[in-house]
Amino acid sequence: MKNAVSKAKQTMTARAPKHTALTILGIFAAAVLTAGAATARAQDSSTQQTTSITLPSKIAVAAPVTYDNKYELYGGLSFMNFQAGQALPKRMNLGGGELLGTYWLNHKLGLGLDYRGEAGTTPVYASAGQSPYNISRPLVYMNMLMVGAQYRGPKNQFIAVNYHGYIGASKGIFNATQKQNQPQFYNLTGLYTNRTKPIAALGGSLDFNLSKRAAIRLQPDLILEHFGTETREFFGISGGMVYRFGKR
Repeated sequence: MKNAVSKAKQTMTARAPKHTALTILGIFAAAVLTAGAATARAQDSSTQQTTSITLPSKIAVAAPVTYDNKYELYGGLSFMNFQAGQALPKRMNLGGGELLGTYWLNHKLGLGLDYRGEAGTTPVYASAGQSPYNISRPLVYMNMLMVGAQYRGPKNQFIAVNYHGYIGASKGIFNATQKQNQPQFYNLTGLYTNRTKPIAALGGSLDFNLSKRAAIRLQPDLILEHFGTETREFFGISGGMVYRFGKR
């Protein structure tokens, strides 16, 4: 019995170094893996810190829209409908452009000078299309110059609402396509004669800011004109670019 116990102790003593070596090797491998993971995390953290520090220096922050400009220019394409004769049964469509300059007295109220040029063809009396005249959809020109006020409503960094009212004069050219052999042109077509009459535009605008100075504008209007015997109402709309400059 003693011999057996002695042999077992000898065997365990012989194997102990092997187990100890494996244990030490395992601890060393775990330490290497842990150190590797810590290094990777440190590198990742350093990369993130470098990125977070570098990016702001490369990407500039847009200047805030302060609406403290003294002047404003607007230019765009425009559309309006119109009736080119007192008793014509149908209306016509005019297309053209608009230029508006505004001088801002303060952060709310501005004075505006507005020009609009429009052209289009109009339906006329059916009898004008018969021989020998054969007049069909003659050309009409409109030149409008108005003055008025612009009031700045709700606004933020992205959008601004403005209200306006302009009044002035409009010169209409209705015989642009009249020929020499058409002395009864106005009676046959039902068109107005060439004349200059009062006109007004009441409406508002919606500015979508691109930057502190530039914006895209959409501007609908109620058009009031007096080319005939009474004041008539029409619809107009324009769209284009706004440029703000000068500090108030």
